Amino acid sequence: MMEQYKGVQLGELSPHVFAVADASYRAMLNDSMSQSILVSGESGAGKTETTKLIMRYLTYVGGRAVLDDRSVEQQVLESNPLLEAFGNAKTVRNDNSSRFGKFVEIQFDKSGRISGAAIRTYLLERSRVVQITDPERNFHCFYQLCASGKDAELYKLGHASTFHYLNQSKTYELEGINNEDEYWKTKRAMDIVGISRSDQDAIFRTLAAILHLGNIEFSPGKDSDSSKIKDSTSNFHLQMTATLLMCDPDLLVSSLCTRSIHTNEGIIIKELDCAAAAANRDALSKTIYARLFDWLVENINKSIGQDVDSKAQIGVLDIYGFESFKHNSFEQFCINFANEKLQQHFNEHVFKMEQEEYKSEKINWSYIEFIDNQDMLDLIEKHQCTDDV
Repeated sequence: MMEQYKGVQLGELSPHVFAVADASYRAMLNDSMSQSILVSGESGAGKTETTKLIMRYLTYVGGRAVLDDRSVEQQVLESNPLLEAFGNAKTVRNDNSSRFGKFVEIQFDKSGRISGAAIRTYLLERSRVVQITDPERNFHCFYQLCASGKDAELYKLGHASTFHYLNQSKTYELEGINNEDEYWKTKRAMDIVGISRSDQDAIFRTLAAILHLGNIEFSPGKDSDSSKIKDSTSNFHLQMTATLLMCDPDLLVSSLCTRSIHTNEGIIIKELDCAAAAANRDALSKTIYARLFDWLVENINKSIGQDVDSKAQIGVLDIYGFESFKHNSFEQFCINFANEKLQQHFNEHVFKMEQEEYKSEKINWSYIEFIDNQDMLDLIEKHQCTDDV
């Protein structure tokens, strides 16, 4: 199907994402100018799948005749399932919802062949690591690891239902998806993008450590407003976390149950109650996962390689769509604000600038009404408005 859209003028064939991708590719070649494709829409509208189709088409028209598993084109494509495993999750509206924004820059040489690529990510939904609601799920990679058989046994993992970070929702499986099969697909994608077996082990050890960390519970300590590890079960998960992260168990307990306050006179160690210790535990889990995700993206970029001498690029932006949940966090605010900015960009170029040009050229047309969201953006962005607060 991709072949029939190759080199065809936009609008000659039925509307398709391949037509948009081809028009962008031809414009880049003919005008020697970089292009951008913004994929927007509500949550669950199909943005991520559309982005993957665009990337497939660009690697088709800009690829080489003979590909191997480690070619730039193949690495670009295999970065998709890998980032989906670590950055996507089931939500109310979508079984494979992107929980991060992604900008993929595909670089081309003067003949229009792909010569490199770079991936930038934004707004990873870190809170999902520690808190989910039914029927949503945590990130796919956790369920894949729990279903991985011998690998799961190696890290002392059981069924997903035995972990606090996963059993807040009773949804452990996705229709038509086998978690164990997906685990091996993720491992294969890691092989193709050049992540070594030792680094793969470190990645899955870190995921297992996060799951064990989430199962550490606290009980009141001897002093008021203090806490300690609750029982032998929690102590087992503490020891496993320390082993997997290669850190001292006593130092880990100290980092969870106390807080260091730096003053001019020195360091004050403050005991934390059970609620504060649990909050510390969750904050550590979110930080570890976010850094793991950033490391993964960085290593994918190193493996694919950027072409500093590329003549032009095509950038594809895929961010989450508008969201409105029963309980909305600051992350939803940031997501929706980014979408409002995209909507304003669309309004500006499709409605405002176009109709101003009609006016200046005295073209007879019926004015097209549209909802202008500039007031909303001003409320958030302007001095002494929401962002300032």
